[in-house]
Amino acid sequence: MTDQASLDTLRSDLRTWLAANKPQGWRDITDHKAFAESQRQWFLKLVEGGYAIPHWPVEWPGGGRGLAEQKVIYEELAAADAPRLLLSFVSTYHAYATLHECANDAQKARYLPAILQGETWCQGFSEPGAGSDLAAIKCKAERVSRPEGDVYVINGQKVWSTMAQYADMCLLLVRTSTEKAKQAGITYLLMDMKTPGVTVRPIEQIQGDEEFAEIFLDNVEVPVSHRVGEEGAGWAVAQATLASERGLTLLELSNRMRGALGRVSELIREHGHSDDRGVLRDFGALVTQVDAVCTLADRFLENRIAGIERVGDASIVKNAYSRALRAYSALGVRLGGMAEQYRAAITFGDLNTGNWMADFMNSYAWTIAGGSEEVQRNIIAERMLEMPREPKGWTL
Repeated sequence: MTDQASLDTLRSDLRTWLAANKPQGWRDITDHKAFAESQRQWFLKLVEGGYAIPHWPVEWPGGGRGLAEQKVIYEELAAADAPRLLLSFVSTYHAYATLHECANDAQKARYLPAILQGETWCQGFSEPGAGSDLAAIKCKAERVSRPEGDVYVINGQKVWSTMAQYADMCLLLVRTSTEKAKQAGITYLLMDMKTPGVTVRPIEQIQGDEEFAEIFLDNVEVPVSHRVGEEGAGWAVAQATLASERGLTLLELSNRMRGALGRVSELIREHGHSDDRGVLRDFGALVTQVDAVCTLADRFLENRIAGIERVGDASIVKNAYSRALRAYSALGVRLGGMAEQYRAAITFGDLNTGNWMADFMNSYAWTIAGGSEEVQRNIIAERMLEMPREPKGWTL
């Protein structure tokens, strides 16, 4: 357990470091490739400062920090309005968790140091017909002998892969068998994105961002030595990937939204609503809602630190955050009037940009991303409230 004096020192040191090192003008970047490069440079700067991977073991730069210390780091990054680490998130959480928990020594030695040098990972899990039902993936991998060693020849498609157009490596789930239960036929591979046959197509979102991409795999050959775990054991390995830290992300996002409330108050003043009781009432309700989400996220992490977290706690915070984000952006669109109906340049990598129509459209994605509201409610109902499980296979 870290004492309060140590946490206060960490907070003070990080504030000083951020004042000297936080990127300036990052919100003004309008080119997506330039945004990706700025993300890469910011990550390397955080590695140098010792703040990029506090959740990694102590032998790594800046690693070995407890949840209380990680919480301080995320709070201060949000308070300073430093860029979110969107490009490297899969690398430092999903790829790290998979490699740390399940990879062999050679794989760890090859890939973990490379992450800290800027090698970027994406995730090849979801498919057009297998989003929430991950066990339903169909991307096929057939084992074939080659003179230089056995390979998997892969054909299929992946979708909703965050920043895949800039990734060097991919955490890839493939189907190697259809003979047993769906989960039993899945294998986990580490795929180089430069392998012949890999095609990446960014998906333009409704607000103009290209945060996600499709990955097409046509006779792609991945060495068997790049497999994590045994053939057919990919479902179990994927659980290590998916168990990566969510609580800290929700804490950071909720604190960022609290800091962005100032943009709403600016709109109120600019559009002459300072004495409008109806507008002030709605703004007060929003402030209360955002404060409640921050408190929920804070309590969730405190419970995790104390070892009393319950299954479903993260689902409550996630749904509360996505609802508050929608309310935040909806009020901004309403107050901005017709001026907010026109297309404007967006800020990449943020959810509270002040481009109100873009923020409003993007807020709906957050009721789906990371597990839809309906899935989260089922978790709360079944795992926390012990209500009957949702029936399977029913029809109207």
